[in-house]
Amino acid sequence: MKNKEKLTIRSVDKKTLEKWYRLLTLGRQLDDKAPNYLKQALGWSYHAPYAGHDGIQMAIGQVFDKEHDHLFPYYRDMLTAISAGLTAEEVILNGLSKKDDVASGGRHMSNHFAKPEWNIHNVSSATGNHVLHAVGVARAIKYYKGKGVAISSQGESSTSEGYVYEAINGASREKLPVLFVFQDNGYGISVPKSDQTATPYAADNFQGFRNLKIFYCNGKDVFSSMNTMQQAKKWIQENQKPAIVHANCVRIHSHSNSDRHELYRDDTERDRAMMLDPVATFRRRLKYAEIFTDEELDAIDKEVKKEISSAHKKVIKAADPDPKSIHDFVIPEPYKAEKYPEGKHDHDGDKKKFIEALNETLKAEFRKNKDTFLWGQDVANKDKGGIFNVTKGMQQEFGKPRIFNAPIAEDFIVGTANGMSRYDKKIRIVVEGAEFADYFWPAMEQYVELTHEYWRTNGKFAPNVTVRLASGGYIGGGLYHSQTTEAALATFPGIRVVYPAFADDAAGLLRSSMRSQGPTLFLEPKALYNDPKAATPIPDDYEVPFGKGRIRREGKDMTIVTYGNTVHHALEAAEKIEEESGKSEEVVDLRSIVPLDKEIILESVKKTSKVLVAHEGPKFNGFGAEIASAVADETFEYLDAPVKRIGATFTPVGFHKNLEKAILPDTNKVYQAAKELLEY
Repeated sequence: MKNKEKLTIRSVDKKTLEKWYRLLTLGRQLDDKAPNYLKQALGWSYHAPYAGHDGIQMAIGQVFDKEHDHLFPYYRDMLTAISAGLTAEEVILNGLSKKDDVASGGRHMSNHFAKPEWNIHNVSSATGNHVLHAVGVARAIKYYKGKGVAISSQGESSTSEGYVYEAINGASREKLPVLFVFQDNGYGISVPKSDQTATPYAADNFQGFRNLKIFYCNGKDVFSSMNTMQQAKKWIQENQKPAIVHANCVRIHSHSNSDRHELYRDDTERDRAMMLDPVATFRRRLKYAEIFTDEELDAIDKEVKKEISSAHKKVIKAADPDPKSIHDFVIPEPYKAEKYPEGKHDHDGDKKKFIEALNETLKAEFRKNKDTFLWGQDVANKDKGGIFNVTKGMQQEFGKPRIFNAPIAEDFIVGTANGMSRYDKKIRIVVEGAEFADYFWPAMEQYVELTHEYWRTNGKFAPNVTVRLASGGYIGGGLYHSQTTEAALATFPGIRVVYPAFADDAAGLLRSSMRSQGPTLFLEPKALYNDPKAATPIPDDYEVPFGKGRIRREGKDMTIVTYGNTVHHALEAAEKIEEESGKSEEVVDLRSIVPLDKEIILESVKKTSKVLVAHEGPKFNGFGAEIASAVADETFEYLDAPVKRIGATFTPVGFHKNLEKAILPDTNKVYQAAKELLEY
């Protein structure tokens, strides 16, 4: 290709034009062939044809540099993936969900193309949510002074999602090297663009964003797309700011193989779309310019057909995923706590509060690993470190690039953590997912992404992210300040969930979280932050392994299984009962909810034959139901009484102290429940 500022058909050498035509026809033949696999019941049950997006998709792949850039394609980006280097065989392996599919080994939906070793990222089916991951990896590119850019591709309708605005706002505020490509074909399945936005171009909705440049091109045309993509990438690299490329495309076929576009597009519109076919247009231009003859182009078409046929024969014989592999890559093996393998110690130094344990552990780990980062809302404002001062002094010691405030956008906080951790396995990220656990719900989609990245990528990527949440009540906070959410958040496989009740466990579990691969949800009972009863001595470099409970009080007449705030209620109730009756209750502090230490529970129940499960969240549908089920399933013959549970009422937590007291469990309620069970 000649080195000219603007590409035209006359400025590009014949060899390059041949390569482009070969890519266009390879992609189109595969795009047309994909539905036949479904008709023959061979696979490709989800296929979103890209025909009509050919120009922009070829251009994205051509400007992508796998050595330095990071590419986040969406489900319609077949030609993007091919242009970036995927072979026909790799595309068909993905379509037929084979074991050797480089994107996910058949674990993720067909038509979701990726090659993680080339920085072509495996993205979710949740439309547009990968823009946050692109922004996160761009943050890492900037911090580590990388040469590349992050490229995120999507349809125009997905820009209606709130997190797209959050991503672009964050990228423009932080001046990050990220390129957002909007492939505008005028429809979101059957919904026309006019039902999505009042503007004719989705990119126009972002005109007011500072530090952001918007480029427009004809996404059906190879040269318009190539010129614009090259110009946009060059501008980003020179200015270290984000850009949007808005590509005007046309959708020739239905949205996907489960859609019938003839139900909402008339014959005239569909015929016009066919007339705008980018491949046919490019072929005519090559012939009109007398660069290629029909015979030469036909020969390329035949060669491509043979290539696809050869790939097809290999893939048909390829192995399907092994059903026995479903438990592989759910979550990486955690950091092994070798100094304290049981998470116990006899240290008798000065007691430290729960909040001191968190603050000091964070600082110690940030000193140990220079590739550790922390952000969230209100975590780095002068001498203040969040609502509860857990992160106090951290920005002063470690600097703004590593400790910084994020916008009030919980999915932005979590999603960009997922993205930044993709840049290098050595990176560890701690985020304050929300100022209170009750406010975490906007981040749920990104939380779900964290949980299944490792499984979905067949073990090729795990987000090394610790999500901290100040949880629970007993502070008079009411709605949005007093709920505990572990029952809902622990239902997703692929994340560790911990809920310490003492300062030493808080320090040890946080250290293990920050040193481990894969995500951890770290729930902090905020009522205990400064409570003397949660204060303990803490050895230096203390570690607590995941999935190891701790017997806080030995007993023989009954077991109380608990975690978080209710550990202290259980201990106080057990002491009162022993003083009154002489009967002893064993209090098992789980510390980790996922993984769950069933062994310590079951061994205690076998010893005492009675069990009370106590937790702060609602009794109905609470996590205690899982514990009770395990006890009933595996120690039924040892039980001398039904498994009893205690938790909050099935109501929100009220604000007035009288309402909160009526709703939440406390020492007296645990005492009464334990007393009833002992008398059974």
